[in-house]
Amino acid sequence: MENSYYRIMALDYGDVRIGIALSDVTRFLATGYENYTRISLDKDCEHIAQIVRDNNVKVIVLGLPINMDGTKGERASKTYEFAEYLSKFTDAKIDYLDERLTSVSAEKILISADVSRKKRKEVLDKLSATIILQDYLDVLSRKN
Repeated sequence: MENSYYRIMALDYGDVRIGIALSDVTRFLATGYENYTRISLDKDCEHIAQIVRDNNVKVIVLGLPINMDGTKGERASKTYEFAEYLSKFTDAKIDYLDERLTSVSAEKILISADVSRKKRKEVLDKLSATIILQDYLDVLSRKN
């Protein structure tokens, strides 16, 4: 798997939307893919699994919302439950990355780019997923 061309996907999982980002096939650069509005757990997982199949995704990284004191709360539990359910729809490996301050960073980027409040809401989750994925890719490149 290390030398073949495949992509890594990141998800910023939320109650209303799921931000989705994909790496390039060399796993160097993260790009925002979609701001998906949730429908139902089954439909959400089917949609993600289809993207996995269409893009040769081998790893799915979920942003793990860890509290600032390092503890894992209700949001982290929901993320783990979602990942477990998603694993029934795809064979992609599921991994996690601490997403503390990711949404804050995304919001700051959008504000500095003078993106309107309405437009920020439309792209925030996708940008958060992109930041999660780029952080993950950067960690991988430092390991190699």
